Amino acid sequence: MSSRRTDTPAAPAALRPIAQVLEAALDRRPDAPAVEAASGVWSYSRLDARAHRAAGALWALGVRPGDRVVACLPNDLDIVAAFHGAQRVGAVWAGMGEVLTAGEQEELCHLCEPAVVLAGPRCRVEGRVRVDPDRWRAATARAGPAPRVEQDLDAPAAIAFTSGTSGRPKAVVHSQRNLLLPGAVLVATRGWGPGLRKGDSFPLTVLNLMVLSTLLTAQAGGCCVLMDRRDVEGVADWICARRVTVWNGAPAQLHDLVRRPDLDLGPLREVWSGGGDTPDTLRRAFADTHGPVPRATYGLTEAPAVVSIDPPGGPGRPGTSGRVLPHYDVAAYDDTGRRLPAGEPGELRLEGAAAGPWAGAWTPMLGHWERGGVRPPAPGPVATGDIGSVDADGWLTVLDRRKLVIVRGGANVYPLEVERVIAAHPHVARVAVCGVPDERLGERVAAVVEGTGLALDLRALAALCRRELSPYKVPEFWAQVDALPVNAMGKVRRTGLAELLDGAAGPGRRPGGA
Repeated sequence: MSSRRTDTPAAPAALRPIAQVLEAALDRRPDAPAVEAASGVWSYSRLDARAHRAAGALWALGVRPGDRVVACLPNDLDIVAAFHGAQRVGAVWAGMGEVLTAGEQEELCHLCEPAVVLAGPRCRVEGRVRVDPDRWRAATARAGPAPRVEQDLDAPAAIAFTSGTSGRPKAVVHSQRNLLLPGAVLVATRGWGPGLRKGDSFPLTVLNLMVLSTLLTAQAGGCCVLMDRRDVEGVADWICARRVTVWNGAPAQLHDLVRRPDLDLGPLREVWSGGGDTPDTLRRAFADTHGPVPRATYGLTEAPAVVSIDPPGGPGRPGTSGRVLPHYDVAAYDDTGRRLPAGEPGELRLEGAAAGPWAGAWTPMLGHWERGGVRPPAPGPVATGDIGSVDADGWLTVLDRRKLVIVRGGANVYPLEVERVIAAHPHVARVAVCGVPDERLGERVAAVVEGTGLALDLRALAALCRRELSPYKVPEFWAQVDALPVNAMGKVRRTGLAELLDGAAGPGRRPGGA
């Protein structure tokens, strides 16, 4: 059995290179808004002109096909023009998070060896490759046209850095084909068109967000709305004032909006929840408060972007992360590499669909950037590192990250399963469950909890876990912290959790049954 869809998804349209992705909208609606951000609105014709200037500027700065262009820029118009410009000269794009430390930014640059770094106000990289805002403005102002570069859908187009939540990041290299496919599939299967106004408050330095913003909206002929605020009032203001119809938010943002029924999200028709697990209780509470039911998603840097999502308009299934998109075939595998029957849990692995209208559309990532070149991936289905299952109808359920599994006395405890129970408590904002070394059992279960600002009773949380979980899964050690560390996507950073547990303020580390 497999994850292949039992319905008939929409047929694919032919993919054009990214350098041509604006052309359909330019032919039909050149003056329609293509991107709206804090500094203004660009029509498709203006975005096209700015992209040409960016391409010319990059060429004048010495960028050639295959060179890496790193961008550490805020969510605004410049990052969109720079991305399209880089694609037109055949460069390999790499976004670098503004929130990273100087050491983390230097590590990413060392990893991908850029020809230039487009530096915004929060870029900490120095040296000859740095292009600061004044230099970039001057370069684009005087830039002539870049030479026409032959476009190859299967050539390296961008690097996505793995999140580094539990280790050092890797540089995943994707082709133009795979950058374009998520938008093409989502536009076709969700029926989007020029009326789409997709808002994102996640940073566009994350490649998945670039794929799901300007590329997706261009394929629909709609508008990409780049939000420069992530606080609850700012998000609501952007959604309402900029008439956002589809918004992608982190679970913490949904939680904050649930607590603010006074805020108007009037034009919003569809909400995605990404960047972390979203409990079903939170999804129901959001729908009760604001109307739309958040669509559960499962995404992967190595895909890239969305692998499964709840169907548009229809009900989701509790505990799942939506249905696998029709260009993928996802299944669980055991430790020997044997594909398991539908519904059985194992490591989720990904390959292209072998049947249906999207058969053969997807190809695996090109590999990892290492030592000045691309190291190809191992042959066969792409291992996600996630433990889960896919049923016969394509509904995907994630149990946890394989390497985060806690082995307590020979029994596996999946942190995500425990976190979902704890996160259902209304006074919990975030939670991270981890293993604590134990001489007798190997590991014991511990939980580090961030509250919402209201009184948090750790004894009550332990009692909740005892009601909902098998005894061996119930955390034996608890700590409350003011804030759990998160990355740019809102995911909890797993490194250092043990130190938080040891040094937590307030109740500190103690048995859950105490």
